[in-house]
Amino acid sequence: MATKDDIALASERRTAVRLLLDRPLVTPRSHPEEFPLLRKHAEWLIQHFDELLGYRLVVEAGFARLTKAGLGRGTGHALTRASGAPFTPRAYAYLALALSVLVTAPEQLLLSELAHRIRAAAEEAGIDLGEPDRSAQRRAMVAALRQLVAWEALTEDEGSLAAYADSESAEVLITVDREIARRLVAAPLARAASADELIERAAAAGEAGPRHSVRRRLLETPVVYLDELSEAERAWWRREQRRETRHLLETYGLDAEVRTEGVALIDPNDQLTDVEFPGVGTVAQAALLLVDRLVRALAPDGGEAAGAGTAEPAAPRTRVAVPDDLIADTLDELVAEYGRGWSRAYVADPELLRDQALTLLARMRLVRREGDGWALLAAAARYADRDAV
Repeated sequence: MATKDDIALASERRTAVRLLLDRPLVTPRSHPEEFPLLRKHAEWLIQHFDELLGYRLVVEAGFARLTKAGLGRGTGHALTRASGAPFTPRAYAYLALALSVLVTAPEQLLLSELAHRIRAAAEEAGIDLGEPDRSAQRRAMVAALRQLVAWEALTEDEGSLAAYADSESAEVLITVDREIARRLVAAPLARAASADELIERAAAAGEAGPRHSVRRRLLETPVVYLDELSEAERAWWRREQRRETRHLLETYGLDAEVRTEGVALIDPNDQLTDVEFPGVGTVAQAALLLVDRLVRALAPDGGEAAGAGTAEPAAPRTRVAVPDDLIADTLDELVAEYGRGWSRAYVADPELLRDQALTLLARMRLVRREGDGWALLAAAARYADRDAV
């Protein structure tokens, strides 16, 4: 029987593990109350993430950095600017170049000097950044540097990066945390000859094989469909399912919803997700209403989509093709019904609303791009008949 001390210890470690899964970079400034727990249990946490997931954890006096492996091409999430717009390729280029120079930069420097170093690094790498005084270039660089501020690799001591986006003459005094900058890049850059190889190497499960790859999928994606796993991964999951579901609950506080077609982890505290769904706003509301109507239109019996719901269907399907015109027609109907309460920008641009709603549903593993069209996935049935507005 567990003692009070045992229960308290398990609770502290669960809090620390969940925090790092949710926030792979933690500092005393970002989480002043929880950071001492990471220091206290550092040795156990380092061993836990290495053995259970093959993730590398570094805990220092000023930060804790969990280096995740990634799940391969097409599984990442775009960084966004303050406006919510996704990073452009140019902004990503500035981010990579900035990181390359920050690891050897002085502790403090002016923005003008940092910009000079970034352009020198670009020239050395054969990257054409365009004219330095163009406002588009400044905005892209500011987007990258503000992301580094959010990650606490940079601190604005005097002046504002936002001001530089509007005026080339604006100056900013910046403090650099070189240790955080060094730890931000998660992949083995020196061992990869191309971007594709870099992604492949980062996601490789290594000698642990299915034990790490399946656990990573379970913890990093909303739904894992068994037909997407390799034969070895499916065999491992079927063999270890009971033990793993118990471990997920005890260690991470996550309930495993196991169906014939796949597995979804449910967090009762709604913490371990970077996407709130159902959520607020035009895109979230439109996506929820859209998936509800797609389920009702495409479910074979009008009630369950693509094999979801029954415990032992004879031949479960994880997807059903969506007719080309059904999405557009359904969104037109939704705009007509609910458009008065939605953002004018989306109502005036149906293509933008369609793209962002489908992107959200794809991130939730409710739909999937297949060729030139879309498929509705089994987990979509969970969101049918919900009131989103």
